[in-house]
Amino acid sequence: MSGPDKPKVIGEEWSDERVKGFLALEPYDAAINADFNALQKAYQAMRAEDFERFVGFFVEAGRDLNAVNDQGETILDIISQHRRSTAYADPLKVAGAKTLAG
Repeated sequence: MSGPDKPKVIGEEWSDERVKGFLALEPYDAAINADFNALQKAYQAMRAEDFERFVGFFVEAGRDLNAVNDQGETILDIISQHRRSTAYADPLKVAGAKTLAG
């Protein structure tokens, strides 16, 4: 977070531990799927190369890449709606993620 006393950091390297930390994120609402929540938060916070590493850790942990939100969308459904999402969508597809269409 940046502010007057915290300069904006660009190009910061993320350690494996920091990337893996997103596996422990809990949704604020028990009705939200924990696997979907972790994927969404990682997508929103990480650069593409860090997100790709996260996907590997996520799969290794036995988590569900095809978990859905309350609208029945997978993270790949959401990411695919964004014009410049290829660098995020490709690692998901390689790991076995699907869209609602299959």
